Amino acid sequence: MNRLLYLFILMSLTSLSVYGQTWKAGTIVSEDEVKTMSLDKWFVADTISSEIMTRIKGKSWDKGCTLSLNSLRYLKILHRNKEGETQRGEMICNKAIAADLISIFRKLYEADYTIERIVLIDEYDANDELSMEANNSSCFNFRFVTGTRRVSKHGNGLAVDINPLYNPCYNTRNGKIEPASAKQYIKNRTKKANVMIIDKQDLCYKLFIAHGFRWGGNWRTKKDYQHFEK
Repeated sequence: MNRLLYLFILMSLTSLSVYGQTWKAGTIVSEDEVKTMSLDKWFVADTISSEIMTRIKGKSWDKGCTLSLNSLRYLKILHRNKEGETQRGEMICNKAIAADLISIFRKLYEADYTIERIVLIDEYDANDELSMEANNSSCFNFRFVTGTRRVSKHGNGLAVDINPLYNPCYNTRNGKIEPASAKQYIKNRTKKANVMIIDKQDLCYKLFIAHGFRWGGNWRTKKDYQHFEK
């Protein structure tokens, strides 16, 4: 096949994958596919479509949600999985931080930073524990702060959890670890496979802080190593 014709067909299929309904988070993208278009086309913030609404309704966006769908954005992004492959990702966030996250995830991708999985938490029925156990990085999941009527940062789509299995949340007062299966990563906080946020030298930390986020790993009694909020 003529190389120019091949590239035209590949670009057409890639365009459909990026802009059409064929975008599937978790699927691998070849390097040739990525190169056919500017990275700007692979890192996109969209309004919530009817298809996405169907996926999240009754899960992360429940009937008690105080946020309108207009205040949320659906992100299409690329990331490097544990094997170093380019993988499609997706995330819902507050529109106030959409541009921040597009910039951050693009720079992490360009630096070959490992993020194992980025799919909507609705794939786990909006169950935080199950999502964290799968090492799924996520953002929006409507809920109130326990014991209050105050919407949490995740409930407002203003907090992001990165590689949560390797960067668990640890309550130093009662010893609770989230996810519960991450005990080994509390005992041994050493850099492994570019997935653990250890200190302020970590690229993920630097990028989120540069965009005005706060890191849960800096908290005193609750070390939430996965958590960045704004």
